[in-house]
Amino acid sequence: MQDVIIVGCGPTGAMLAAELRLHGVSVLVLERDTEPAAQVRIVGLHIRSLELMAMRGLLDRLLERGRRRPAGAYFAAIDKPAPKDLDSRYAYLLGIPQPVIVQQLEEHALALGAQVRHGAAVAAFEQDDDGVTVELAGGERLRARFLVGCDGARSTVRKHLGVAFPGEPSPADTLMGELEASRPAEEIAARVAEIRRTDQRFVFAPFGPGAYRVILPAVAASDRAEQPTLEDFSRELKAVAGTDFGIHSPRWLSRFGNATRLAERYRVGRVLLAGDAAHIHPPTGGQGLNLGVQDAVNLGWKLAAQVRGWAPDGLLDTYHAERHPVAADVLDNTRAQLALSSTEPGAQAVRRLLTELMDFDVVNRHLLEKISAIGIRYDLGPGPDLLGRRMPDLDLPESRHVYGLLHHARGLLLDRTGRLTAGAWADRVDAVTEPGADLDAPAVLLRPDGHVAWIGADQQDLDDHLARWFGKAAG
Repeated sequence: MQDVIIVGCGPTGAMLAAELRLHGVSVLVLERDTEPAAQVRIVGLHIRSLELMAMRGLLDRLLERGRRRPAGAYFAAIDKPAPKDLDSRYAYLLGIPQPVIVQQLEEHALALGAQVRHGAAVAAFEQDDDGVTVELAGGERLRARFLVGCDGARSTVRKHLGVAFPGEPSPADTLMGELEASRPAEEIAARVAEIRRTDQRFVFAPFGPGAYRVILPAVAASDRAEQPTLEDFSRELKAVAGTDFGIHSPRWLSRFGNATRLAERYRVGRVLLAGDAAHIHPPTGGQGLNLGVQDAVNLGWKLAAQVRGWAPDGLLDTYHAERHPVAADVLDNTRAQLALSSTEPGAQAVRRLLTELMDFDVVNRHLLEKISAIGIRYDLGPGPDLLGRRMPDLDLPESRHVYGLLHHARGLLLDRTGRLTAGAWADRVDAVTEPGADLDAPAVLLRPDGHVAWIGADQQDLDDHLARWFGKAAG
C-alpha cells in the first residue's frame, strides 16, 4: 500500500509529490498521458511561486531555463509599472515553457523518491475507513491511504467523488498560440495598436525574432475538444483584424474557454483535490498554474503530518479552509479583469477610470500583490498583521537568507532573543537563534509553507502554538 496516490503529473501533482517525499511519505503519481504535451506554451511564474521555488532550492534551475520580465501590467493588462520596493527578493515574472516546469518538478520529485507511472489512466476508486482503492483503465487495482486529484479541469477524481463544481460556463472560445508572420513588423504593430484601442483582449505581440504570441477571441463556434489549426487562426484574424498578417510556422496552438468554477469541497474523507481539479478560471493575469503550485505547498506538509501520525486535530481540514477562499478571490479578480476587457462602452469607461486610479501607489500595489499572491493572509486568529502572512526571504548574518533554512519543508523557529527553543518538537521544527536577523519581532514560528504561525517571546505561548501546528510533543 502506498501512503498517497496522486492522479495527474502536471505542475501541481509533481510539486505535491515532492513536498510529500520531503517528509518521507511514499508517493505514487499516476499520469494518464504517455508523452509530455506537444504544446510548448510559455507561462509566467509570479512572485509568490518564485518564493516557493527558492524556499525548496529549485529556483536556480528554473532561472536557467526561463526569462525574467519586469513585474507589472498584471491586472487586466493595464500598463503600469510595478510599485517600488516590493516586499520580495523575487519581484519579477519568470517566463518559462510549461513543459519545462513540469519536467523540472517531476525530476525533483523522482530524485526525492517518488514513483511516477505514465500511461496510467484512473477509471474509478472507492474509499473506506482505512484507505482508497484505485482502479486503472486496464483493470489493475492499487491501494493507498489517501488519494489526491490533480488531474485538471475535467478531473476524473472530482467527478467520481461527486463534488459539485459550480460557476459559470464558458461563453466563448479564445485562441492562443505562438507563430511566425510574414507581414512587416511596422504594419503589424500599427494594426494591432489600432485594434487594442477598443479590444484589450486581442494580443499579437513580438515573441522572439519573427515570432508572435497571439491571443485571439474567437468569433466562430468550435469543438473545444479539438486542437485549433493554422486555418482557424487565419480565419479568426481576418474577422477581427481584416488580415491574418501572413501567419505561418506555428510553434503551438491551443483553444481554451473562459469557464469559471470552484469545487464546493477540497476534501471528502481520504480524497482531496488540488490545482485545476479544484478551480478553473480564465487565464487573465496568468494565475492558474501558480494557484495550483501554491495549493500543493499548502497541502503537502499537512497531508504528510496526517500520514505520519503527528497531525493535530483539524490540521488537514485547514487546507480547504485556507485555500478555498484564495481560489474564490482569484475567480473574482479574473471575472473583474475579463469584464474590463470588454469592448462595451461602460466597461471601457471603468477601465479608463481604474487606469487613472492605478497611478496611486496603494491601488497599484494592492492589485499586484493580489495577482502575485504575496498579499495573502490566512486567518490564524487575532494578532499582528504579519500573523498568517508569508515571511519574506529576510537577510541573515553571514550572507544567508531565511528561505535557505526551509529547503526540507520543516517548521522554523527564528529567534532573536536567544531564550526560546523548539524543545520536544525538534524532530519537526528547526530552531535558529539569530540576534542579528532583519526581523521586526522578537521571534517567529514559520510553518513549512513559509507562513507565520506565531509571533512573540514567551516559551509557554510558543509551546501552545507548536502543539497547534505540529501536534503532540515527541515522547
